[in-house]
Amino acid sequence: MHAFSAKPNPGAGIDYELFLDCVHCGLCTASCPTYVVTGNENDSPRGRIYLMRSVTDGRLPLNNQVREHLELCLDCRACETACPSGVQYGKLIEPFRIAMDQAHDGDRAPHDWFHKYVLFGLFPHPKRLRWALLPAKLAQRFGILRGMEKLGLMRMLPQRLRQLVYTLPEKLPSEPALPEFLPAIGRRRARVALFTGCVNDVMFRHTNWATARVLQQNGCDVIVPRDQACCGAIHFHAGASDPARRLVDANVKSFAEVDRVIVNVAGCGAMLKDIGHHWHDDAAADRTALAAKTRDINEFLDELGLIQPEGEINLTATYHDACHLGHAQKIREQPRKLLATIPGLKLVDLPETELCCGAAGTYNLTQPEMSAILSRRKLDNILSTGARAVLTANAGCLLQIAREARVRREPLWIAHPIDLLDLSYRKEKPPV
Repeated sequence: MHAFSAKPNPGAGIDYELFLDCVHCGLCTASCPTYVVTGNENDSPRGRIYLMRSVTDGRLPLNNQVREHLELCLDCRACETACPSGVQYGKLIEPFRIAMDQAHDGDRAPHDWFHKYVLFGLFPHPKRLRWALLPAKLAQRFGILRGMEKLGLMRMLPQRLRQLVYTLPEKLPSEPALPEFLPAIGRRRARVALFTGCVNDVMFRHTNWATARVLQQNGCDVIVPRDQACCGAIHFHAGASDPARRLVDANVKSFAEVDRVIVNVAGCGAMLKDIGHHWHDDAAADRTALAAKTRDINEFLDELGLIQPEGEINLTATYHDACHLGHAQKIREQPRKLLATIPGLKLVDLPETELCCGAAGTYNLTQPEMSAILSRRKLDNILSTGARAVLTANAGCLLQIAREARVRREPLWIAHPIDLLDLSYRKEKPPV
């Protein structure tokens, strides 16, 4: 009998062969943001795999020190890109952390008030979030937030709430909701559904509109189901598996009658593409079917064949690879190919583009210290390019980089690649 087998084993439900794929060569360490910062082997992918395997084998207790090393992981999956052995790190860390929270010690609640009321109670519900942010929207309009910051009143808020307020975009969008149907322009080439997301539709509804317009310009009928739900990533990555599954199953029903589901948020796309692996029950086949027809907007337009935009945009920009687009979905060249079609645009390479910006879903709210270090590093690299615009295909990255630029008073335009493509189709100029 193992020495530490009294409590439920968080590795019991994981295919043990996935642990054995890792040969501990260390080629992943240079790509791991937390290891790059701390230099601690326990904060590297191979170190965390060793910890998880040791707990699974009963050689190590699941104590708070082990938990802290595992919880510090951004789940950016850069190690998967770097690994020559094909280690599927996401299939280890994600189920392990879920089981870890379910097997928590009696004196350690798995989810505190912030998870319960903010991350789970607000974020996955666009209507609630929109109402909750109404005071912030008014405070932005009348300069109240800036005044509170100058007077030091912001320090009275709990750290994570303060971080959330600082992360809000400078101006919350006021666009109307998308209609349920938008017809193709010209010859119809496809009929697709648009996944609008939860936080994305509240913070970046203009990008959802831009995505719909670009799809129309490329001959797509666009359907926007009213009953679609959050992708489930917020719950799943925080260890709340059952609520995540219920949200996923709602989307399975919502998108049942379409051939393609188009996503413009890297984290949501990665979650939807992986849902066939997470739960093994009677509905697994239906989830796998949804995963199979999910496409990132950059991926889909590249597959379809982009209709050339004509509007000239004389701008120097750089592109940041969102982790869950580049590493999780392996989509790297498609956004660059689409951007290269825009007349006048100069795209310059970003140093360490593959290194996480520190947003990582809600990581910037739950691990603010490490997030801030990575955020500063990312902006330093952006500024070294001399670009006036930063393009990235994930809501969290957009918020994180924009916040860092505001803090350091850098006049950058931070946008989704589809925002720029939409401007080119409409022959309009970006605000820089």
